[in-house]
Amino acid sequence: MTVLNIAMIGSDDLAKAIAKATDQRDVHTYVHKESSADGPRILSIIRPAKMPERIRPFFNSLCAARVGLIEVSAIDATFGEVLVGFASAGISKGIFVINPPQGEWIDEDQIKAFVAQAGLSSWKQGSTDGIELRDALYGLMDEISGDLESAKQEPLVVPIDQHFNVKGIGLVAIGYVQSGSVSVHDELHLLPAEGPGTVKSLQVMDDDVEQAVAGDRVGIALRNTKEEHLTGGSLVTHPAVEDKNKGISIPLCLEKHEKSSIELSVSPFQKRVLAVGDVVHASVDLQFVVGRVESIDSGLEVAWDSPLFIRKENPPVVLLAQLDSKPRIMGSAKLSRLS
Repeated sequence: MTVLNIAMIGSDDLAKAIAKATDQRDVHTYVHKESSADGPRILSIIRPAKMPERIRPFFNSLCAARVGLIEVSAIDATFGEVLVGFASAGISKGIFVINPPQGEWIDEDQIKAFVAQAGLSSWKQGSTDGIELRDALYGLMDEISGDLESAKQEPLVVPIDQHFNVKGIGLVAIGYVQSGSVSVHDELHLLPAEGPGTVKSLQVMDDDVEQAVAGDRVGIALRNTKEEHLTGGSLVTHPAVEDKNKGISIPLCLEKHEKSSIELSVSPFQKRVLAVGDVVHASVDLQFVVGRVESIDSGLEVAWDSPLFIRKENPPVVLLAQLDSKPRIMGSAKLSRLS
């Protein structure tokens, strides 16, 4: 089973024309499933419901997604910020749909110019027809199939956004598998609590499975885990392995940052310059952590209010934002840990 997660900014009507609505929380999700010779192929649309009022659900959708979809109903500040978000997150493939309110008009050439200026020149224009958009999204899935497969071979990272107790099952944690795979009976390590866990069972798309892989939204039934080890920002990974007798040494795949040196690629529409004392927010792997700029002398240095965990292997870009800035997104960042 191959899943393509799509971050979408647009209307509920357009999303429902492409896929079936499945969940209505901070982000609305929609799923379409088709069979192929290689097994089921799934489009999973992740649509932040309260953008621009709340930016964190938008960041979460960008963290989980591989491609983007924007329905353009107006040329305004929100449209500009959305473009910056997709570009800063490194989502280089996507579709934009021009769909003004009835009786109004949007300049197509102006939209294309803004999309290119934001750094999304490889994005394609689509129609408002749901079936045509669905086909176009499957086309994007084919284009990045190699990346989707390689992500399954990386170390396991599952950010948890929900957890609860289920009668007869026990503690269940739910999140998107960002990289790697997890199987029934796997031993797990929970961060930042440093707690243990064992996979009792797994569910993907309401089906019991033996394994979940990168792209899947998975429910993990846990054994030997305390509920206090889980929070809205918990990360699940495999524990470090150290066996001197067998000569095996596999470190934890995530690096803990309490203070970071940051290489910031400032977004095209951002004019604000960070200064010592400024408060920033970092978003990566569904974490949303507050930091404060401590130095700009030899580069940007930020101390985090709570630990930020960064993948050691193929780390994704970190979105850096300042919530009192306009636009709020500063750009994309590469982090190096400072001791």
